[in-house]
Amino acid sequence: MFEVSGFTPVSATIGGGLIGLAAALLWAGSGRIAGISGHLHGLFQRDVPDRARRALFLVGLIGGAALVAAFNPDIVAQRTGVSTLLLISAGLLVGVGTRLGSGCTSGHGVCGIGRGSARSVAATLVFFCAGVATAIFTRHLLTG
Repeated sequence: MFEVSGFTPVSATIGGGLIGLAAALLWAGSGRIAGISGHLHGLFQRDVPDRARRALFLVGLIGGAALVAAFNPDIVAQRTGVSTLLLISAGLLVGVGTRLGSGCTSGHGVCGIGRGSARSVAATLVFFCAGVATAIFTRHLLTG
């Protein structure tokens, strides 16, 4: 029924642990949550005292992904046959959902749950259920 290909539990566990460690270090060191949408939103606000730190955080995320893609291009999934308009629309919908949910999966799922936030647990459950429903709809119902 479901096929899992390329699943690497060891590297996934190490990567997840590193993400959690980085989030914990940011929170312990600066009292800031490692939510990506919050960092991005803060770049466009007036009188944000830590704008440079926010920018570096985001540059590090993008730069890290670019380095991985440059040194090991096979690790990056290639999408073909998807229109640019569909990708832009999907990105905008993610942005709207992030705004409606008062945060993204990294803020709620990694940091919020780690802090014991009931709101983040609820948000992460909604994100997860919506993702499962979307995957089932697009992979099984739309494609027949």
